Amino acid sequence: MAKAEARPFLKWAGGKTQLLDAFTGRIPEGLADGEISTFVEPFVGGGAVFFHFNTLFPFEKCHIFDVNEELVLAYTVVKRDVDALIEDLSGLAGEFLAHDDEGRRDYFYALRTEFNRTKQDITFKRYGKAWISRAARLIFLNRTCYNGLFRVNSRGAFNAPFGRYKNPRIVYPEVLRACAAALENTEIHHGDFERSLRYIDEKSFVYFDPPYRPLSATASFTGYAKGGFDDAGQERLAAFFARCDRRGAKAMLSNSDPKNIDPDDDFFDRLYAKFTIERVPARRMINSDARGRGEITEIVVTNYPGR
Repeated sequence: MAKAEARPFLKWAGGKTQLLDAFTGRIPEGLADGEISTFVEPFVGGGAVFFHFNTLFPFEKCHIFDVNEELVLAYTVVKRDVDALIEDLSGLAGEFLAHDDEGRRDYFYALRTEFNRTKQDITFKRYGKAWISRAARLIFLNRTCYNGLFRVNSRGAFNAPFGRYKNPRIVYPEVLRACAAALENTEIHHGDFERSLRYIDEKSFVYFDPPYRPLSATASFTGYAKGGFDDAGQERLAAFFARCDRRGAKAMLSNSDPKNIDPDDDFFDRLYAKFTIERVPARRMINSDARGRGEITEIVVTNYPGR
């Protein structure tokens, strides 16, 4: 059997798997030969780009960040205790799949309630065995909730509904172990993207995947962490991108393209006017109407010439 490759172990809204070829075709010089030795991702999310690049290129060190403390916890458990995580998650999956449809629904909501109720008992700043159970429950909820959304309300409680999948596969042991191997050279950080600056210099490649600017009112999805990410956040990020450029780092950023909806909306063209902006095809749902699903363009910004 072929060895599994590291890839996202969570379903994630706006995942970048479909754009990996486009990103790989736009890497800076010095990446393939190891001249650029550090990879930094200030919004790691589901990790598609991180796992892809860290498998493909010989980085000495990687630094991944996210403001979502549950996500940071899960990455840390995968790195430190992957076998115990697989065992715990397998137990949850077995209990869930033993039920009929209604029983599965009840199991999901009972576990979701427990997950939210016990959050106050978790010390997110200090690793402990309770993290393993927490990560297993997060992965379980992600694999069985509607559309695989990680969505929280204003109080930080997970609130995605039950997904009603017929035979969901919940445990991928080979993928989790591949992810653990990919994380061996990686430091995992909880915090705002600006905290990554201390690790960024002329030997760094930085990839930014912020919460996308919504193309329509119904397409908005910035609920993976309480607080969201608005236009002021996008502007703060653009200023940070420029700071990384001044430090000599190579940087790439992806985001939604507002011109899909309004050809006169030049929000990102203005923010990144000094840099290279390209538009690449992607398939996304841009609103809740099925007619809004299909091929659109997304922007890729780099601080080095395009190829």
